[in-house]
Amino acid sequence: MNTTNHKAKLLWVDLEMTGLDPAKDRICEIAAIATDMELNEIARFEAIVKVDKKLMDERMVGDFWEKNSKSRDALKNQNEKGQPIEIVERELLSFIDQNFDKEIYLAGNSIHQDRKFIEHEMPELNKRLHYRMLDVSAWKIYFENALNKKFTKPDNHRALDDINGSIEEFKWYLTFMK
Repeated sequence: MNTTNHKAKLLWVDLEMTGLDPAKDRICEIAAIATDMELNEIARFEAIVKVDKKLMDERMVGDFWEKNSKSRDALKNQNEKGQPIEIVERELLSFIDQNFDKEIYLAGNSIHQDRKFIEHEMPELNKRLHYRMLDVSAWKIYFENALNKKFTKPDNHRALDDINGSIEEFKWYLTFMK
């Protein structure tokens, strides 16, 4: 729900997927937080995407998923409550219509990877997004390698937790600019 009278500029997104290959893997969970340029939250969106159980079983394997078995199991357990990606995309577009005027800048950590999945699974959303993106991981590279400063955020691998962490991380980087 829109809590202010002004419109958002940044669409912070985090996706949880069965893996990292947009051709083979699928989005399981999505969270979005709309903020203004001062990073004030305007609204938030969450959805579970229904994924074929067989695909989840086949793709959610390997070292990453073994290390993050709690997240994997939670994603699998909530899958039955999910909706088809087309419905989730329509709901997200409605969320955007309510909270944005013009440009919609996608923001997040390694957001280019999420954008690949958006391009593949949510083409109408992709058309609405500006070609420029705010990628927090670019800041992370500079701060860790040039300034020897590291932000540590929880590594939950759940969409809403991760996007909240990305916003907090970006706010932390901005404190060095004041």
